[in-house]
Amino acid sequence: MKIKVAVLLLALLSGCDNSAPVEKGFAGLGGEASAFTPVVPGRVFSFPADHGPHQGFRIEWWYVTANLKDDQGREFGVQWTLFRSALKAAPEVAGWGNQTIWLGHAAVTSATAHHAAERYARGGVGQAGANTAPFNAWIDDWRFSSEATDPLTDLQLSARDKHFGYQLRLVSSRPLVLQGDKGFSQKSEQGQASYYYSQPFFQASGTLEIDGKAYTVSGPAWLDREWSSQPLTADQTGWDWFSLHLNSGAQVMLYRMRQKDGAPYLTGTWIDAQGGTQLLHGDDIRLTPEDTADVAGRSMPVRWSIQIPGKHLDITTTALNPKAWMDLRIPYWEGPVRISGSQGGQGYLEMTGY
Repeated sequence: MKIKVAVLLLALLSGCDNSAPVEKGFAGLGGEASAFTPVVPGRVFSFPADHGPHQGFRIEWWYVTANLKDDQGREFGVQWTLFRSALKAAPEVAGWGNQTIWLGHAAVTSATAHHAAERYARGGVGQAGANTAPFNAWIDDWRFSSEATDPLTDLQLSARDKHFGYQLRLVSSRPLVLQGDKGFSQKSEQGQASYYYSQPFFQASGTLEIDGKAYTVSGPAWLDREWSSQPLTADQTGWDWFSLHLNSGAQVMLYRMRQKDGAPYLTGTWIDAQGGTQLLHGDDIRLTPEDTADVAGRSMPVRWSIQIPGKHLDITTTALNPKAWMDLRIPYWEGPVRISGSQGGQGYLEMTGY
């Protein structure tokens, strides 16, 4: 659910327009997008082609999170995201006339520190992009790449900024997971949606630096790939998104899309330890904020109760660092969480629109 980049694009597109603003939902992503390719049910995914960019769609992202520990049990979180956004629904051109904006976000979190950084680039000049053969997604010197024939079996992930850096290897022999209804991930009752697949079974290992100290770390990691043209409605104000690694070996992805009026749109996917999936509907999930923290002048729900009665799951997620505020040009909360209750585990939480 990494679609904050459209805040920047909305500003770029509206900068020369003095007309009264039209309601477009959170980050402008409920705005009209009829010129772009629509998301409809029944898409047949093709790999490795779908690991690369999708021209004709307005926005997409490559998004990795990892829950890591060192040999002393100290916990860390890592995030790496690359966004591609099209300013126009037209075939891309080379050079500075290219109509694509790229944005990178990277962060490292510990129990006592959180650092985030961002990069911007114009398409068409080689500063950022994504290729499939060999797979390489990059912006400046931040990279997510593979030399493997099947690129999502063995990858390198890296980013560096003033206060942090990491170099990780991600490996998995497990199949990819199509989220939602065979990869069609609905975001509203009106039918807004994205194409969405994940690799929630990565194991990460490598080195991490934070505030001048280096650590050797390992732990589970999660990749999300989504692309869409109009994923929200005009009255959706933000979302709360979870990716959870349970100690049983099962994985859970769920999110609620908050609306100005009425109940949030709630859905998710249950992924069993063998990689089998079950679409979760709103009635299958009970998601309740339990505790808040004052973060960057906002009241953020950093402790949640999650119940999925049909799976006998009754857990609480607690932020490793409640102050995990992404203080970037497009601000939001994102950080690792611990899981307790009927099962233990770890995961990631993203909250936007607060």
